[in-house]
Amino acid sequence: MQQEAAQREREELQHVQWRPRAVSGWGVPQLLWYLVFLQPIITEVHLRRRNVQFLFIRFSAWQYEGTDKLWAGLVTTLCEGIRHHYGALPFSVYSVLGNKPATRQDCCQSEWHCRRRVCLGLLGLLAALSLGVGLLYLSLGGHALGHGSPNGSLLKAFGGAATTLSGSGLLMAVYSVGKHLFVSQRKKIERLVSREKFGSQLGFMCEVKKEVELLTDFLCFLEVYQRRRLRVVLEVTGLDTCYPDRVVGLLNAINTLLSDSHAPFIFILVVDPSILAACLESAGNMKGTADNGYLFLNRTVTLPFSVPIMGRRTKLQFLHDAVQSRDDLLYREITRKPWLPGDARGESAQLLAVQTQTQAGAERGQSRIDAEAARRIQEALFCLHDERDCLYEYVPDNVVSMRRIVNTVPITVRLLQQQQQEDFGGPTPRQAVAWVVLANQWPCRLSWALQCLEDRQQTGGAPEGRARLWDVFRDNSRELHTMTKALQNVLDLDGDPELFERFLGADFPFTVAEAQSLLRCTVNLDHSIRRRMGLIRAVSALKPPSPPKSPARDAPHAAHRTNSTSRAPPSGRAAGQASEGHHAGDLTHRGKLWPVACALFRPGQSSPGGP
Repeated sequence: MQQEAAQREREELQHVQWRPRAVSGWGVPQLLWYLVFLQPIITEVHLRRRNVQFLFIRFSAWQYEGTDKLWAGLVTTLCEGIRHHYGALPFSVYSVLGNKPATRQDCCQSEWHCRRRVCLGLLGLLAALSLGVGLLYLSLGGHALGHGSPNGSLLKAFGGAATTLSGSGLLMAVYSVGKHLFVSQRKKIERLVSREKFGSQLGFMCEVKKEVELLTDFLCFLEVYQRRRLRVVLEVTGLDTCYPDRVVGLLNAINTLLSDSHAPFIFILVVDPSILAACLESAGNMKGTADNGYLFLNRTVTLPFSVPIMGRRTKLQFLHDAVQSRDDLLYREITRKPWLPGDARGESAQLLAVQTQTQAGAERGQSRIDAEAARRIQEALFCLHDERDCLYEYVPDNVVSMRRIVNTVPITVRLLQQQQQEDFGGPTPRQAVAWVVLANQWPCRLSWALQCLEDRQQTGGAPEGRARLWDVFRDNSRELHTMTKALQNVLDLDGDPELFERFLGADFPFTVAEAQSLLRCTVNLDHSIRRRMGLIRAVSALKPPSPPKSPARDAPHAAHRTNSTSRAPPSGRAAGQASEGHHAGDLTHRGKLWPVACALFRPGQSSPGGP
């Protein structure tokens, strides 16, 4: 936008002879003169101007999250930004003596009109003040010479009255300017917001609307004075971290400020559209208006712009900048200079010498450990932004995520170094930074693989240390698919699933032994995700017991089986009796099916096929 403004300025100056007027430095007295004695006229020449100047004001919605009127914070920030840019004195003078621009329908090309009433009024006050001072001087001069008379008293009375009236008028104007100079619009609006009774009335919005209109007229005056268009650009950030009601109030304030077609405001909303749409849909006072948050945003935002995917060179540059800002974790000062009083120095000289010799060996060992840790951290961070390595491809395009990864790598490498002092070997610095990226990008899938590995170890069927972690995840991926409803919020944290498969399957095939070694050094993986998965998996493994069979339901089938046995041939009947008796004995031995067997033999009835 700044480049576009500079280009338009150069193109405009090639066709005209005038230059833009300055509003700072030596241009302030001229600006004050125009503010008091001249009125701007919006002409056709002004409407055809294409040169523009952008004034950028940053507004963080999170700073005003605690207030009930988030939109009031937006208005106060707008007023304070313009007041700070152009100075408090010009705006105070315009608030008291200024006049908003007028529009002429004739062909007059003059952009300024003399304010005759102000000039005449000021001349009248000055004339009255001069006359009053002169009359007082004459009366006092005559009284000093000893020519006191009734005429001298009359002159003194008229002179005092004229001086008092004219002086009071000038003092009132100066007092009003000074009041606006020290009491800004921000303080006025904050004072109105603090009044709970007044804040719920209609007059509160009227007062705020007057302040905004005054600010808009002042900007319109400066447009004609500077001979260029002015646009106030408000960068609204942090809106996706506020409550839904606050978000709705701020969007309504933005729509109110933009309701005027000539309003010189441009709003840039730096937000996540999905979060903003969810806030609009969940707000209670937006029912029926923003049932679909995306449609509401389409009606509000006139120029949607989504940040494109970061290129390779840009991502490497951001990673390099993030790495360069973490030099504080590479080295540390380990020397110290003890200070002792004069009397104690001679007595404790020998004790300090012994202590220094004892600490010298420990400090040399610690210095070697710090030097080795610095070397490993530098190696790991270099792998992160190395163009020849494929690790940077898995780093997200978000600058915040980049800094999170860069901040985690030194801690992980130091913990890994401490672990490797007891157990030589283990993962390399490249594997450590790759593990940090894995835990940052796919916390849900990594936690699932680690939980499945832990469950298999507890049941005694743990895979070998050379087995790949990707194989463990692939073998249990169907079970994870059945839990997508219970783990929906956690699954939303993961990145691209295809990149996860390529990461663990091809580029960084971590083994089970390496995963267990790196897990003890992992600080950027939330362990509550694993615990939640373990509980859900344990509950799903519980199967309800099978209900007992009803004797009345099985009796007809048993009777039909008995009749079929009695009608069988003799040879088959003997076999049937043997089989039936064995089955009955088996049921009797099991116990839980014993009532079914008793139902086949009623009292006073012989068993089928024999006594």
